Amino acid sequence: MNPQYRLHTFSNSSNNEAKLKSIYHLNQANTPEVGSLESMQHLKQLIDFSAYNLLALKEDEIVGFIICMREGSAYGSENYKFFTQRLKKFLYVDRVAIDERHRRAGLGKAIYEDIFTHASNDNLPIALEVNTQPVNQPSLNFHEKMGFDRIGAKDFDDHSVAYFIK
Repeated sequence: MNPQYRLHTFSNSSNNEAKLKSIYHLNQANTPEVGSLESMQHLKQLIDFSAYNLLALKEDEIVGFIICMREGSAYGSENYKFFTQRLKKFLYVDRVAIDERHRRAGLGKAIYEDIFTHASNDNLPIALEVNTQPVNQPSLNFHEKMGFDRIGAKDFDDHSVAYFIK
């Protein structure tokens, strides 16, 4: 990762409204690759459900983030439920986004290497899904390159996903 960037963990208790707004706007700028958020309250709820989250920062600007849940969360996502029905314990990547102006700088790899280290402390598999319709080919390529294995797929009314685990 370029030394001008740094990673920082976060939670609702450590965030102020300005950080939450930055995360929200970055999420919305990355739809449909990541799911759209209904509101700031929706984002706060996801963070409340989450177990591990990172911000990618350039100086004080949020240029990327990842939000992850553990098993046993009250999170109601159908994709999350796919993994709860198959795994006793896991770390679920709910969403990850990087500002398009900061892509190809090693941020994605750095974020995932941090997640791998965190998950290995509890011997957790990492679970996630990637859109296949509309296709998110860069994400499919990235996750396969990072060593994730495709373990399933699901079609929804308005999109389709492939499920991955590492």
